[in-house]
Amino acid sequence: MTRFTARIARTKPAATFAMAARARALRAAGRDVISLSIGEPDLPTPPHVIEAAYRAALDGQTRYPPIAGTEALREAVARKFTRDQKLPVGPKNVLITNGGKQAIFNAVMAVIEPDDEVVIPAPCWAGYIQVVEFAGGVPVFVPCPTASGFRLDAAALEAAITPRTKLLLLNYPNNPSGAVADTAMLGAIAAVLRRHPDVLVISDDIYEHLIFDGSYRTLAAEAPDLAGRVLTMSGVSKSYAMTGWRLGFCTGPADWLAAMTLVQGTATAGVSTISQAAAVAALDGNQDLLAERRDIYRRRRDLVLAALSAAPGLDCPKPEGAFYAFPSIAGLTGRTTPAGRHLATDDDVAEALLEEALVATVPGSAFAMTGHIRLSTAAADDALAEACARIVKFCGAIR
Repeated sequence: MTRFTARIARTKPAATFAMAARARALRAAGRDVISLSIGEPDLPTPPHVIEAAYRAALDGQTRYPPIAGTEALREAVARKFTRDQKLPVGPKNVLITNGGKQAIFNAVMAVIEPDDEVVIPAPCWAGYIQVVEFAGGVPVFVPCPTASGFRLDAAALEAAITPRTKLLLLNYPNNPSGAVADTAMLGAIAAVLRRHPDVLVISDDIYEHLIFDGSYRTLAAEAPDLAGRVLTMSGVSKSYAMTGWRLGFCTGPADWLAAMTLVQGTATAGVSTISQAAAVAALDGNQDLLAERRDIYRRRRDLVLAALSAAPGLDCPKPEGAFYAFPSIAGLTGRTTPAGRHLATDDDVAEALLEEALVATVPGSAFAMTGHIRLSTAAADDALAEACARIVKFCGAIR
């Protein structure tokens, strides 16, 4: 029997992908499952982006790329960071990665030693937990409850920092809650970080263009004196519906980027040249589609909120951004489904919704906050309407 490393034993598969796989298996078995488990836009990649990739292939841009990214894309990303994040950076301060997830992986692997602590506001994306534990770090969760708007409280952050704290991981707009950072929150966080000069920060801004209420803010721009220890990352997956192109990017301190480039060169080398050409077209092309698609996701959010308001036992706060809903299931716990399943936890609720209502969601436990479920609102309107109708019917039948 093969003996694997400790990092394999301590790393668990992401519950989001596990639930999506179960939904696919049930569909393959002939059951009419609607999956709202993955944050995957159903909208198409813009035609001009696909055309740019096609032209790049015809032009022979099919060789090994530079590990840090092609010059054309690093220049486009630098322009994008200056335009959208208000971070005046040059192409040498940009790293192109195989999706946003690799940017996070590279960053964590470059700075985290075994038993280093990483402070993560909860709820949080499950991938953060995976990467930190894989590196041997210790996730330290700071609860950001519904009453706080799912925002990070500065006093709670300060209380979580210890001599072993190496990194703070921020994600706003937030997956799964849809919370959006405001100037007051970022200012208070910056004040805490100034008292702890050894703490680095990853600012995951992958949902930066998907804000319905409020406006976009990022830490390095709000507190430029901290920019020397903040890595700001984003990508084209969510805003431009390019999840399968696997294209992320980041900017930050030159030494951290250099270490991350070493990690990337060791793990995967560079990013597909075709995807990089496509990303140049996305970032430098007409940006009107961002507002158009944001309006679509806002409409879908409102559709889901209105529908779930009729679901007994669910309480769904209004997401300010991203494309998820994160309702509390407190009103369902302790009760029994029509099939006789006792609902003790959010895991039980997610299981019952999949098996009995044929709707795939993800339990809040996967996001370090129990008592909730997450549904993606990136699906088509008719699928969302039908899924919500099934959820309402399921909740109404609970005893």
